[in-house]
Amino acid sequence: MGLLRRVARARLAGLVIRRLRRAGFNDAKYDARGFRVGFTAPGDETPTILELAPLLVRRGGRRRERVDRFVAGLVRTPELPLNWAEARPLLRPVLRGGTPGTLLRRPVLPFLYEFVVVDSPDTMTYVGPEQQASWGVSAEEVFDAARANLTGAVLHGVANEPVVVRFVDNGDAYWTSHLLLQHWLERLAGQVGGAPVAFAPERGTLLVTADRSDHLGKLFAQAEEIYATSSRAITPMAYTSDENGCTVPYAAPPGHPLHHAVARAERILAVQEYTRQAALATAQPDTDGAPRANAPANPGPAGPGLADAETTGLGTGQPDFAELRLVGSDEHGWRTRAIWDRDEPTLLPTADEVQVGADVCTWTELGARMRKAPGHEPTRWSADSWPRR
Repeated sequence: MGLLRRVARARLAGLVIRRLRRAGFNDAKYDARGFRVGFTAPGDETPTILELAPLLVRRGGRRRERVDRFVAGLVRTPELPLNWAEARPLLRPVLRGGTPGTLLRRPVLPFLYEFVVVDSPDTMTYVGPEQQASWGVSAEEVFDAARANLTGAVLHGVANEPVVVRFVDNGDAYWTSHLLLQHWLERLAGQVGGAPVAFAPERGTLLVTADRSDHLGKLFAQAEEIYATSSRAITPMAYTSDENGCTVPYAAPPGHPLHHAVARAERILAVQEYTRQAALATAQPDTDGAPRANAPANPGPAGPGLADAETTGLGTGQPDFAELRLVGSDEHGWRTRAIWDRDEPTLLPTADEVQVGADVCTWTELGARMRKAPGHEPTRWSADSWPRR
């Protein structure tokens, strides 16, 4: 991102925060990576997240007036709808990585969860269990209602040969969320020229092409690049439909021409989510960031190499969160490697192999020495000391 754009974003965020604090929302904080502002309304436990992109893209002058109207709407109705009848038509599902906190969510794909938001013209507020309880409905009813509110839009026409379809979100379409709808992806077969394979590298981008097409291999590289550079990244992996029409990870067993590409994407996502987990578990409160513990913030992928994540600890007397690295090559394949660099208790991420000091062993070789550590998503494994050789 260029310097001028960063300055413009920071100025807009500062303007919104000043207006919010003037209106009484003193905890308003800016998340520069996500380009959004978070604040907690009086009496609420769940933060409200304001996406600033719609304000930035609007052309013309009078930005201060637009921000004033924007904040005025929040001051009038900052809280979630009080009853189910009002809330139900506003609910939308969103696909996000894992995050600690008390938001309503459920796992749907490896390392990915389905959250529910209340969608309004200027804000997107994540739903927590307390809102669900106040509405007098079950969590399943909330998720079902959110999915039912998606348009389920389909493309018209038929492709004569495999093509790439790019869905670009304007903030209202929730295209990546459509992957949560049963049978939606498979119904695009005629429009992409074969069995659909989808990528959701960031919140505003959904790429779909046909399996076995020449486009598919190139899309792995494109999706990885978008994922690695976006502040709103979701996943670099590819997805397809199973026999029940549900979205599942695209599989490429050994011998498949895309085996290494699929393995790399799977492992990049694992490295990023474990890196995010360690950062969130050990981070001190930010002075200018949105609340990390209660909203799916994205600290940003570590980049295409993804091998520079810093090992972080929980403090004196607590085991470290061991680092996970991506190792290998396109020629020989890709693996994840957990780094256990000191002979002391650690919390290991699930990995293909573990570096114990200077030695590298397979995951199964350490299996008997590890115990599943409770309370960690994605899963961490407790290990007390290096194996004796």
